[in-house]
Amino acid sequence: MEPLKPVVFKKSGGQRLGKGFSLGELEAVGLNPKQAVKLGIPVDARRKTAHEENIEKLRRFLEAIKEDAKHKSEKTSKKAEEKKGKLKEAEK
Repeated sequence: MEPLKPVVFKKSGGQRLGKGFSLGELEAVGLNPKQAVKLGIPVDARRKTAHEENIEKLRRFLEAIKEDAKHKSEKTSKKAEEKKGKLKEAEK
């Protein structure tokens, strides 16, 4: 996965990668700064702007995290069922 960096705009109109996401951008996706840091999302409390493309980038990142967690939980539940089946066979 590519590093998660926001796009910020220079005064001259150009774009560059920023240090972190603004508090407004985090708030728009339902995160507070502590949660963002735990998830490995960079936070820049000095930024005041909330750019729509950064909000979309955060939403895609959070969806990817949810999908990964869903797949991991499915794998662990399958492994648990296999172990239960082996234990029942061993008891017989």
